[in-house]
Amino acid sequence: MKTLLEYAKENRIHYRTAWNHFKEGKISGAFKNEYGKILIPDENIKPEFVVCYARVSSSENKKNLDSQAERLVAYCNAKGYKVRQVIKECASGLNDKRPKLIKLLSDLEVSRIVVEHQDRLTRFGFNYINLFMKSKNCQIEVINETANDKEDLMQDFVSLVTCFTARLYGLRRSKRKTEALIKALEDENKKVQ
Repeated sequence: MKTLLEYAKENRIHYRTAWNHFKEGKISGAFKNEYGKILIPDENIKPEFVVCYARVSSSENKKNLDSQAERLVAYCNAKGYKVRQVIKECASGLNDKRPKLIKLLSDLEVSRIVVEHQDRLTRFGFNYINLFMKSKNCQIEVINETANDKEDLMQDFVSLVTCFTARLYGLRRSKRKTEALIKALEDENKKVQ
């Protein structure tokens, strides 16, 4: 049995909407107990939608991606979760334009996302993503929490240096392109005069 509040959360609707559904008789089997609490039999509860998300930084690690996905599914099976989808993605954890992750985070049906390590989902901003997903009644479950904060901090530092180095080289490249464009425009203006 579930309460009306649990029913509302699991179906991602407001409590007031669930209350209106109860009053209109739209929730079959729902009843008020002797204390006035509304209870709903389990058959009306929406089943959990579990997604495993595996990620590696480059396509050279494809073998690791497959084994990571297999470990996630084995973990979910051991916990009794029914995995509805396994998403595999090859992209940097610093990249915020990962199409498969964006689609996953915007899917309203997903109720649990299982990842092997926190950095498989994102290198930075995990807590923001976690809070956002909780607001959508979706739980992010990390199998291997980092036990060593020093190790986690060093990994974040290396990622940060890598990210800024890549951006710096990109800026240099774009600066050269801009300078070449300006020179071409100046040469064209000299020809016109």
